[in-house]
Amino acid sequence: MTALALPPVRGKLTPDAPLAPLVWFKSGGKAQWLFEPKDVADLQDFLAGLAPDVPVMALGLGSNLIVRDGGVPGVVVRLGKNFSKVTRIDDQTLDCGGGASGILVSSTARDSGIAGLEFLRSIPGTVGGFVRMNGGAYGREVKDILIDCDVVIRSGELVTMPLSKLGYTYRHSELTDGAIVVAARFRGEAGEPGAIQAEMDRISAAREASQPLRSKTGGSTFKNPDGAKAWELVDKAGCRGLTLGGAQVSEKHTNFLINTGAATSAEIEALGEEVRRRVKEQSGVELQWEIQRVGKQ
Repeated sequence: MTALALPPVRGKLTPDAPLAPLVWFKSGGKAQWLFEPKDVADLQDFLAGLAPDVPVMALGLGSNLIVRDGGVPGVVVRLGKNFSKVTRIDDQTLDCGGGASGILVSSTARDSGIAGLEFLRSIPGTVGGFVRMNGGAYGREVKDILIDCDVVIRSGELVTMPLSKLGYTYRHSELTDGAIVVAARFRGEAGEPGAIQAEMDRISAAREASQPLRSKTGGSTFKNPDGAKAWELVDKAGCRGLTLGGAQVSEKHTNFLINTGAATSAEIEALGEEVRRRVKEQSGVELQWEIQRVGKQ
């Protein structure tokens, strides 16, 4: 595909771009093309001019992702600084770029006296990623705060989608493949910055105490099944600390997989599948992956 005639861009287009440095697991292959658009119009023009059979995938902070070792065919789109602005619209609403981090959104909400967005402090991703996945933590999720979002669909058209059109369920939306969230509006409620900061500190401390944040990990590996907690099922199946090559089930939080050094993505994914097998055997529950797995084996 490196010989493919690609549309002209104003941003940055890199062939055979290593993705391992851009994802939390620090493993995996290359993108055939990595596109970092200059602005929304640049992204629209590029997608409109790109052959429709070329696959397109958005990459945020790379926290909830296994990039397989064979790399990702087509184009990986990464939204940079120009997409990471967060501005206050009114006393309860923020306008957030698709590349803005959860930490930036929650901090801006605090500074604006907007409560209810504190949980975003604990989601290690960008607005684009957690809007697509209905990200959540500590009892709240994106569907509780989202008004609408701007999405560039695969044809290059820019559409604004209200909450009701996203078909949100647990860690899932009905956004089509190749659609890229470039902005979103979130609504909270009036709050006092000191109290908002205290709640953010509480969430941050709880996360630090329970999760292996200083490891090469991918965040929560499996979705919580109805009425159960994934980590408890993994623990009961005897998987705490289980290893496969350089991959390990975290001893601190059993719903996290860790790259202990030089694990391949194949080892990380295979360990996850072994955990799923043992849980099914032990409890009868079939765990569903929360982490996205993309690319070729």
